This record gives sequence, C-alpha cells and structure tokens, in this order.
Amino acid sequence: MNIAGWGESKGIFNGDDGSRTSSLHFRTDQAISLIKEGKGYWKYEPEQHSITFLTQYHYDVNFGAVGRIFDFFVFRPLMGWATALSFDVLKRWLEKGEAPSAQYTRFFSQWMITFLFFFVWVYQGLIPKLVTMHPQELSMAGNLLSVPMNQASTIVFLLGGIEIVFGLTWLLYKNKRRLMGFQIILFPLLTLSALLADPGSFSHPFNPFTFNAALFTLSIIGFLVSKDIPSAKSCKRKK
Repeated sequence: MNIAGWGESKGIFNGDDGSRTSSLHFRTDQAISLIKEGKGYWKYEPEQHSITFLTQYHYDVNFGAVGRIFDFFVFRPLMGWATALSFDVLKRWLEKGEAPSAQYTRFFSQWMITFLFFFVWVYQGLIPKLVTMHPQELSMAGNLLSVPMNQASTIVFLLGGIEIVFGLTWLLYKNKRRLMGFQIILFPLLTLSALLADPGSFSHPFNPFTFNAALFTLSIIGFLVSKDIPSAKSCKRKK
C-alpha cells in the first residue's frame, strides 16, 4: 500500500546576510493519508565557523476529530522527533563523513538491544522469581548462600525486584553504553555464581552458561555500536 502526492518549491530567498530560505508546499488527495496538505520552509544561516539549519512545517489532516487527536498525541510528535533525528544524521554526515545508512544501523541496533535487555531482565525477575518462585531459583539461592528454604525465598523475591528495576533502567537511563559496560562485568559473575550454586545445571538445555554467554556477547556488541549515536536531542525543538 502506497501513499503518493506532490510537493513543490514555492520560492527561494537569498538574504543580504548570506542566509538562504526555501519555502515548500505538499499535498495528497488519497483518503488513506493522515496528512492532507501542508506548507513549510528550510533556512540556512551562515555563522563564523558553522551553518545553522532551521525548519518549520505545518499540515492539515484527514479523518476529522479522530485524525486530529491521533495526529496531536502520536503522529505529530513522531514526525517532529524523526525530523530532528534526521537533521542530526545530516550534521554528522557533513562534519564526519559518516553515511546516514551506517548511522541509522547503529541507532536502531542500539534500541533493539535496549528493548531486548529490558524484556530479559523484567521477565527473569517477574516470572521465575516473583510469580512462580521456581524451585530451581530457590535451590540455587539456598546452595550459594547456605541458607534454609524460607530465607532463600526472601532472597529470591528481593533478587526478582532488583532485576525488574534494572530492566526498567534500560528504558529510563540515557547512557546505554555505560549499562552495556556494566553487563560485560556482570554476566561472567552471574555465570560463576550459577556454577557454584548448581554445577549440574550446566548440563541442562538452555543452561546458565549458554544463556549468559549469549547476553555477554550481545553486551559487547552493544558497547561497540552504541558510541556516538545520532539523537533528536541534538536539535533545538522549540523557538
């Protein structure tokens, strides 16, 4: 399914101060398009050692009140964020010579890894520890710390809460690279503790060794690709 329309440059203005402004107009008559018609401009302002790139655009939407509500809460914020992100990609392309495709590959790779670790930590803390209080979790905690079963259940409950909080940190904490580095240290320690608590578990399918090794390797990959990631926050979003 495609949406097609037209767009045109309405004029270019060259200022005495060296600035250049280009106005644009776009529209589609297809009923499935949220955007109906819009206008905007690009402006380049030369500074002493740089160029400031400004833009603003506005558009009308289809689907009446429903379209306006969806646009206000979902589509327009997403469009603004994507525009700001693309400008940072452009800036890095001009300044560092890094192709946009390589930048977007790093950007989306980092966020896929981020959501994966969020899911893994929250799931591991919630399901086997808090919800089901799995016997193997209790056994490993009791063996590792040499405590009775009632104390082991308390420890497992606390560990589950910690894992859930750490999982949520992946969504809230800005420095993903620091979290990756922390996990590079953490996963070997977790693997060693699992070996000391229950050596026999290393012969099971999907055992702690292979599971932690996969996450350890993914943490290294994430650490390497998460350097100098483009961001919409690099652009000023308000006048």
